Amino acid sequence: MARVWNFSAGPAVLPEPVLEQVRDELLDWHGTGMGVMEMSHRGKAFTGIIEAAEADLRALLGVPANYRVLFLQGGATQQFSQIPLNLLDGASGGRAADYVVTGTWSKKALTEAQRLGRVRCAASTEADAFSRLPEAAEYDFSADAAYVHLCTNETIHGVEFPADVVLPTAAPLVADMSSHLLSRPFDVSRFGLIYGGAQKNIGPAGLTLVLVRDDLTGHAAPQVPGLQNYAVEAANGSMLNTPPTFAIYVAGLVFRWLQELGGLSAIARINADKASALYACIDRSAGFYRNPVQPACRSQMNVPFRLADENLNASFLAESEAAGLFGLKGHKSFGGMRASIYNAMPLAGVSALVEFMDDFARRRG
Repeated sequence: MARVWNFSAGPAVLPEPVLEQVRDELLDWHGTGMGVMEMSHRGKAFTGIIEAAEADLRALLGVPANYRVLFLQGGATQQFSQIPLNLLDGASGGRAADYVVTGTWSKKALTEAQRLGRVRCAASTEADAFSRLPEAAEYDFSADAAYVHLCTNETIHGVEFPADVVLPTAAPLVADMSSHLLSRPFDVSRFGLIYGGAQKNIGPAGLTLVLVRDDLTGHAAPQVPGLQNYAVEAANGSMLNTPPTFAIYVAGLVFRWLQELGGLSAIARINADKASALYACIDRSAGFYRNPVQPACRSQMNVPFRLADENLNASFLAESEAAGLFGLKGHKSFGGMRASIYNAMPLAGVSALVEFMDDFARRRG
């Protein structure tokens, strides 16, 4: 079997040790005579799986005791509406929410939230093609915002906030961390709510993680359905309906894999080395490849780049696939190329990409 180097933005590459364990346990999980996909979500076996997954996630991230960990469905996109339904509609005094727009996903979150209540754009870098983060003077936060929403890593445009991001607001920070959650250490307690789809750094598509501080639950308007209500989901242990059991199981294996690597500090060092190697390749190409993001704002997970001669795009993609490098075509709304170098992409994969890019530039430049 020949495995390719998979640079897809998501669903994305998973750690090979995890895939091998899934393979070995697919028909018989720990002597139960059945696979996880076949188990009752309320049975003793799966209860142990989800409890272990939560414990390992809490340990990796240092999640404080006053935060609920919810294993939900619907993707991060469903959270675009679920967040205002829980945090905005029930906010005392009819307060507004502030949104920071730094790329496609934060813009989509803003648009969806505006359908459900009073929502403001507190800063946007769209005029600069989402190539940077806002400057301090560009923020315009409400004095009594119910919350401030931001996407800490924009998958399409490749813009990333620093782990110690500080914004000039006292409102709870709500962060879409879909594409870099678990890629580096950060202080969970600085956020009121963190969410993300699993299909980047965590596991298969179908699982959505939400970490929400206790004081931000229980404020949904009465008409909000139970499946959309964080307090109800928390009270039911993420099992108001059947959760995505297999995806939770795989996520739990990924959490354990990260722990065995040495935790988030260890994976952050690996990720920094991968990103440095790829950006160095782009920057030394004398313009043959171009990354549009200001260097201080570049993502370590998603690296978009363009060829100076875009007539070479088709050749670049065809030759890269022939070399075993897949998933490099940029998002349809952005064009060009994009390499997503998530946790499960080893340095050897990035080295193979860099070697190909250097060779392609020599031959075609």
